[in-house]
Amino acid sequence: MRIDLKILFLAGCTSALLAQDTHPSCNKCSGTYIASGEIQAYLKRSPADAVVTDQQVRAVDVGKSNVDIGVVYRNKVAGGAVAEHDLVSEVYHVLDGSATLVVGSDITDLKRRPADDRAVRLLNGPGGNGASIRNGATYQLKPGDVVIIPAGVGHWFTKIDDHIAYLMVRVDPDKVTPLKDEAASKADLSGGPAAR
Repeated sequence: MRIDLKILFLAGCTSALLAQDTHPSCNKCSGTYIASGEIQAYLKRSPADAVVTDQQVRAVDVGKSNVDIGVVYRNKVAGGAVAEHDLVSEVYHVLDGSATLVVGSDITDLKRRPADDRAVRLLNGPGGNGASIRNGATYQLKPGDVVIIPAGVGHWFTKIDDHIAYLMVRVDPDKVTPLKDEAASKADLSGGPAAR
């Protein structure tokens, strides 16, 4: 008989929780539109001889998180450093080119990036770089592919066939990246070549 009362009590609590009103996590926020031409303008200003160009297009407060949109262009390189971001997750949507990407959490020789590093300040917050990834998953990326890289997971381009360009979505629940609206994006684009 006692067990039946506990079950009824739990069922009543669950019903009460489900009946509560929910509220949007972003109160009266507006949507953000980014035209293809703006994305292309960032890609076009990437210097042809740059090894990597990572450019933030927008960074938007969506309530409990920031969501950032960027574009990355990587030239042909053999290997490079492993990147890891402590607080920001990333989603890559490959636009052009192909490459081999290794992801995993077992990073060798991980060293913290300094707080004044451009990537830490403007793109993806605190994190580190390492020499390699042990026991990682390897992906052969091509246009149209999508990769989700949670915060704390290392990612390492071990081979880029000629180049790779991808749209970057950064999920920043701790809001460590600075906001960037349309006006700031236009001002950035009018400023000339991207910093390498």
